[in-house]
Amino acid sequence: MQSELVASRSADQRTSRDIRESSRDPRNGNPQLDAVSLAIIEQLQEDGRRPYAAIGKAVGLSEAAVRQRVQKLLDQGVMQIVAVTDPLTVGFRRQAMVGIHVEGDVESVADALTSMSECEYVVMTAGSFDLMVEIVCEDDDHLLDVINKRIRAIPGVRSTESFVYLKLKKQTYMWGTR
Repeated sequence: MQSELVASRSADQRTSRDIRESSRDPRNGNPQLDAVSLAIIEQLQEDGRRPYAAIGKAVGLSEAAVRQRVQKLLDQGVMQIVAVTDPLTVGFRRQAMVGIHVEGDVESVADALTSMSECEYVVMTAGSFDLMVEIVCEDDDHLLDVINKRIRAIPGVRSTESFVYLKLKKQTYMWGTR
């Protein structure tokens, strides 16, 4: 029992030291994640409400060490813990993907789109469109207003093409880690 406690304490101390170090990938500046942090992320992707004690048991850390790791992952922007809803059940009956052609600076248009609450995803692409934006709205009138009066009014937006969702067949955030 004493040896287990010592082993557990030393693992926690290593974890705390690792957490304090801000190890970033020199190639891209992103945080470097060890196998334990990746395992914690996978546990939370399966169930975002999983108790820290259960995660600790699965990954071999104490509850306190898991709590520290999770807080660091949140602080670094590696992950978010949120409630994912079905838009239809909470009053958003219209979703669409909008492809946008931009003239000039794509990033300034992307920045303007990110400030709109209706824009759930804003992705810069290398393809037919410069940007792809997922929009969630209350109804068709709301969608029309967002596209016609707000998105098309952004300087640099040349044209848009809308793909209205008829039915959402799959929505998951369980892609794991690499």
